[in-house]
Amino acid sequence: MTQLVECIPNFSEARRPEVVDDIVAAIGSVEGARLLDRSSDLDHNRTVLTFAGSPQAVEEAAFRAIKTAAELIDLDKHTGEHPRIGATDVVPFVPLSEVSMEECIAIAKRLGDRVGSELNIPVYLYEYAASRPERANLENIRRGQYEGLKTEIETDPDRKPDYGPSRLGRAGATVIGARNPLIAFNAYLTTSEVEVAKKVAKAIRQSSGGMRYVKALGLLVEGRAQVSMNLTNYRESPVGRVVEMVRREAARYGVAIHHTELVGLVPQQALVDAAVWYTQLDQFSTSQILEYRLYETGRMPTEDGSERGRPASFIDEVAAATAAPGGGSAAAHTAALGAALVEMVAGLTLGRKKYAEVEATMQAIRLQAAKLRQELTQMVEDDAAAFEALMGTFKLPKDSEEQKKARRAAIQISTMNAARVPLHTAGNAVKVMDLAARCAREGNANAISDAMSGAALARAAVTAAGYNVRININSLEEKSAGENMMAELRELEARANAIELDIRKTMQERGGVQS
Repeated sequence: MTQLVECIPNFSEARRPEVVDDIVAAIGSVEGARLLDRSSDLDHNRTVLTFAGSPQAVEEAAFRAIKTAAELIDLDKHTGEHPRIGATDVVPFVPLSEVSMEECIAIAKRLGDRVGSELNIPVYLYEYAASRPERANLENIRRGQYEGLKTEIETDPDRKPDYGPSRLGRAGATVIGARNPLIAFNAYLTTSEVEVAKKVAKAIRQSSGGMRYVKALGLLVEGRAQVSMNLTNYRESPVGRVVEMVRREAARYGVAIHHTELVGLVPQQALVDAAVWYTQLDQFSTSQILEYRLYETGRMPTEDGSERGRPASFIDEVAAATAAPGGGSAAAHTAALGAALVEMVAGLTLGRKKYAEVEATMQAIRLQAAKLRQELTQMVEDDAAAFEALMGTFKLPKDSEEQKKARRAAIQISTMNAARVPLHTAGNAVKVMDLAARCAREGNANAISDAMSGAALARAAVTAAGYNVRININSLEEKSAGENMMAELRELEARANAIELDIRKTMQERGGVQS
């Protein structure tokens, strides 16, 4: 498959389309960089462009776009609803095909160094490319916006950029990084009172105690109160659920959702999940989608009548000679399969008179298993990303004692995170085992082997995830930092052993099979 990287730069200009045209032209001047989307908001005075291509083409196109924006946009004259610190405010790189997160981190760092040295623009690294844990969050870097940063960058050592000068010119500063896919999603309310949007945003965003992986602001756009959102993990916090949360919070103030909008592009699966959620297709499978089925047969027609080959599967990705996805991702994938089997058995038990007494129990199990399956599916990507982020820290500079100290701290943090993800996988796998055991005891007897198979897969995932926790904890310079995680892992393994014994007993009593 072809290497593909996506870049979604945000520019502080929308009211002068000729400026945006020049930036688009700069991107288009690079062979191999293909513009996918252009979205401008006059109230935000902000344009989001999406383009993709080979890593080399995308990196060069991003530089030319930043250079053009710096020449044409003066932040001293800029006004708009959306927070910003630069003419090119933020430049994220997202791996799409045959490109790892580690490679995107390297792109971000090379581009940051070049922008800082050739254009004299301060550059901050964020998300997976962040040089400091507190800079992983874009909001922390944007604190005080352009006006506040203008003073602090020269006086506060904590605001020193990763590249470029510690002073702001009229192009401001630029934030560059690597991240997973993000959905920019806005909800317009049936009111012009921006305070309502701000209250709704506060209620739903994670930083204020709302939904995980949701960032939100309340703004006034086109005469309407707008809840402007970034959904950083659409599997954990699906679009449909976010919409309903906004609807419910808005109703507290006597208003409703007027309409919603996407900014830029959205993963197809996010819309499928929303449709399934709203239509309550509890027993839906993506294999029921015509286009998906055509993909599975390897004969997907294109607009010109030709056919596309079947995309690489997760197993193909694991088999490839790359370090990620590896054992941790495979553990999460295996546990997700176990959860899917539990879902299936619970579904096969529902609606049958013989099992009327356990109807409510099986409905609850099915919902819990579905949630675990979604979490574990996301953890396949999370584990690979954590590993790639860890590898990135080993490439940090170590020329001075200060750099060595910062590098050691970054390695420590990334190693702990690389252990924390498989530990979470192990915890969810044990939950899957527990649900499988209940299905084996009370569920449809005709599917008892499926319940036991789900438990077996989850048990294997506990073991595999445990190996990944241990290898990371054992690599720490200060192993005491991982003692609590190791204690938690041992408790999970003991629980898994106990559930496995219980399932073997059920197998003998209910299935008539000798262990």
